[in-house]
Amino acid sequence: MPMSAQTRGYPAAGTDAQRVLIVEDEPKVASALREGLESEGYRVVVESTGEGAFRRATTEPFEAILLDLGLTPGPRVEPTMRDGIDVLRTLRSRNVDTPVLILTARDGLEQRVLGLDSGADDYLVRPFAFEEMLARLRALLRRPPIPEAVRLELLDLSIDLVHRVVTRGDEPIDLTLREFELLVYLARHAAQVVSRDTLARDVWKEPSRFTSLDNVIDVHVARLRKKIDMNHSTKLIHTVRGVGFMLGSDA
Repeated sequence: MPMSAQTRGYPAAGTDAQRVLIVEDEPKVASALREGLESEGYRVVVESTGEGAFRRATTEPFEAILLDLGLTPGPRVEPTMRDGIDVLRTLRSRNVDTPVLILTARDGLEQRVLGLDSGADDYLVRPFAFEEMLARLRALLRRPPIPEAVRLELLDLSIDLVHRVVTRGDEPIDLTLREFELLVYLARHAAQVVSRDTLARDVWKEPSRFTSLDNVIDVHVARLRKKIDMNHSTKLIHTVRGVGFMLGSDA
């Protein structure tokens, strides 16, 4: 079970190069959206498949997701991941709280209700004016952040963010400052796979990842895993081979 939703603490559009994920399988539409958003100062990543969008959204930070519903079926991460609605539902079930604006040609009332009930923050039907899409995106990014929790909990693991105290069951766990920061980051993204690139950028504050830093990250994860999971039958820190790490009750 995830610990908490990701915090939405975003600056105004055009500052700090906000990252937007476009999920669109029509190359011309994706290219037009990318060019338009980049001209407005956003950093844009495009994915054309549901599995690609799922992987990106669960391993990298984005300020917003523009999601097409009519994705072409293909290989899937989840057995139920067939189209944009399935991607959206799976992301929300994994506690990914990134604002989602659906952009689709499906204009029926039933489809709009389904999209919003599945976790979308807004719904825009094609054809639409680019200026309106920008205005809706800015509105999503202006939403106030979710209040920060003072304690994170998962099963018998408890993290007191104020006093920097970690316990598992009744046993206190002594962590270094870096181990504590690493654990908190994994906890805030519980049930999501966090890549080494993401850890290098957000925990180690390195703009780019390199081999020696990979080794440092792996050593810290190994030490943290030993302290958190030693003498416990339920393991909480998992390595997802070739992808990264995850904090959760199961891999």
